[in-house]
Amino acid sequence: MSRLLKWGLVLFFFMFQLCYVTGQEGSASDFLQGDIMLKVDPFNETVQGQVQYHFSINNTVDSVYLDARAMNISKVRLNGKKVRYSYDGRYLVLFRKYRENKEYSIDIHYSCKPDQAMYFLGWNDTIPGNEQVWTQGQGKYNSHWVPSFDEMSEKVSFSISIDFPKDYEVISNGKLIKTTNHDQTRSWYYEMIKPMSSYLLAFAGGRYSSERKISTSGIPLYLYYYPHDSLKTEPTYRYTKEIFDLLEKEIGVPYPWQNYKQVPVRDFLYAGMENTGVTLFSDSFMTDSTAFKDRNYVDVNAHELAHQWFGNLVTEQDASSHWLHEGFATYYSWLAQKEFLGEDHFYWMLLDKADDLETADREGKGTSLLDPAADSLTFYEKGAFAILILREYLGDQNFSQGVEEFLKAFAFKNATVDDFLAQLEATSATTLESFRQRWLESKTFHEKEVIQYLRKSYPPIDQFFKARLELISSTEDNEAIIKRFWESTTSSEFRKRLLLQHHRSLSTEFLKKAFNSTDFKVRQALSFLPGPVPEELIEDYESLLNDKSYITLENALFKLWILRPGQRNTYLDKCSGITGFSNKNIRQLWLLLAILTRDYLPVEELEEYRKELFSYTAEPYPMEVRQLAFQLIGEVFPYEDRNLKDLVNAAVHPAWQFRQFARTILKDLLSDEVQEERLRSILKELKGEEYEYLSNELNRE
Repeated sequence: MSRLLKWGLVLFFFMFQLCYVTGQEGSASDFLQGDIMLKVDPFNETVQGQVQYHFSINNTVDSVYLDARAMNISKVRLNGKKVRYSYDGRYLVLFRKYRENKEYSIDIHYSCKPDQAMYFLGWNDTIPGNEQVWTQGQGKYNSHWVPSFDEMSEKVSFSISIDFPKDYEVISNGKLIKTTNHDQTRSWYYEMIKPMSSYLLAFAGGRYSSERKISTSGIPLYLYYYPHDSLKTEPTYRYTKEIFDLLEKEIGVPYPWQNYKQVPVRDFLYAGMENTGVTLFSDSFMTDSTAFKDRNYVDVNAHELAHQWFGNLVTEQDASSHWLHEGFATYYSWLAQKEFLGEDHFYWMLLDKADDLETADREGKGTSLLDPAADSLTFYEKGAFAILILREYLGDQNFSQGVEEFLKAFAFKNATVDDFLAQLEATSATTLESFRQRWLESKTFHEKEVIQYLRKSYPPIDQFFKARLELISSTEDNEAIIKRFWESTTSSEFRKRLLLQHHRSLSTEFLKKAFNSTDFKVRQALSFLPGPVPEELIEDYESLLNDKSYITLENALFKLWILRPGQRNTYLDKCSGITGFSNKNIRQLWLLLAILTRDYLPVEELEEYRKELFSYTAEPYPMEVRQLAFQLIGEVFPYEDRNLKDLVNAAVHPAWQFRQFARTILKDLLSDEVQEERLRSILKELKGEEYEYLSNELNRE
């Protein structure tokens, strides 16, 4: 066969497949019901599955297809009979004359070893109870573990049955109908009633306990936690029922699903993911009462819940309408924070976010909200500001009614930004063309408009700008100006900013009075102040070690350890046994300082503590623990061989932020001949993806 003829046939086959793939885009078929049966083997990271779809045909076509990535297809049946099909590792195409207004069923048997979208953790380590499997569909494609639809426009009512090792809980979309015990496994059967996009399919398997609450409207709320984290359940899920009730009231449309579950998972790729009726979120948000004031789950909690309407009930038509997901979820999470964390938190948070957006504009990074490639800062923060301004422009009643009518009109369907604006224009009898141009199409963030809104809405912010102007223009002593404004308000955030921005203008006497404050944020700001601590303030600074804040404690311990060598043992004793946040920030800092403090520990204990600190880079630990360990060790010590292996492992981690962090360190190490040689020496001990990555880096010119 000639080369030209070969290329001609290849091109013909490619175009033939493309016709099949694009032919379904015109809604020729409508998939109605999907029944999924999985047998998940977490020890071998494999899935055996069967899925049956029921669908109808709107226009006569010659084929239908599903997305199915890197699967072994063992059986395909159409209406119970064999059917001609092709599979190229990406699309499963079924050939037949599909007739208009007729219903069909497809039955597919398959197996796979997902390389993304399903993640297996802890099944081969030595830490008991560390085992998890969880999924992430958005941006990763659930078609890696079930033949489905990568497009958001196909909405299906799903049921899912998952066979999993018996000693673990399995949580998925919908209502748990039953469980069935087998010799070594248990099957969990969940059922959805309403249709949803398949990127929102999800499940998590692991060791979990749960609490059940009921919303005011009667929706069951299931709050999952690790058994050893029972004391963290209340602070983590604080205000959850209240947030649910608030959003139902604010949005004006009843929660559209059977129940709502929240499940923490380790090393999650994002803060949280709003799978239909079952949010998975990073277990770094599991927090105790002390940590709640520093960082809590309220924002993510409300954001993912708001997505159950904006994204799940009504889904964007394509990425140019992503504002309908992230802008609205962010906006309603802001309202929840205002309600439960207070106005002072809310308005200063908005000011900080406005500063971030203005900085992005100044650096030439501003993007339109209608740009499918816009970044998170645009879709989330700029998107929420656009809604804030839109509500201000239309008034509460017109805005709320328009949102309610929009959600009802497009329930369980896809919509565009134009659909939303048209609904609000019809409801309010107001044209929104200028809003569209200024806030949606424009790349510019209109900071002055936002600042004007904030100054009008919250007097302490207005006072802040007046103080800033006066400090620049007045001939009066800076401390006198600051003292006057300090005493004119009780805003914690205002006072915090005065300290952080103008501490060099403040006397020891003024700072001493600030230390005497019981205001958590004022005292935390004092812990951040750079430079030496005057002798008159040492005792005040030492008092920060008693504060119920892991941020304050970390700052104070490190600074006092540096400034007062003679008191190091006392400070270490004071902080012994404290873990801190989920990344073990206090414990890891304490270990490092204890190791470096001469004569603090006997030689045997010193070695044990060193082993503990160096062990935290290993794969069984959460990525936030590992990242801090890499940072602390790398600042003071050379990495041991085990740390280098852990670093290579981190460089191929699914979470891109952690992966990039590790790769940056490796790049620096490879620029040093000694460290490069050490990395070459461990290459032979690596396998698979880790071997491939390091080998490529070592051979890169």
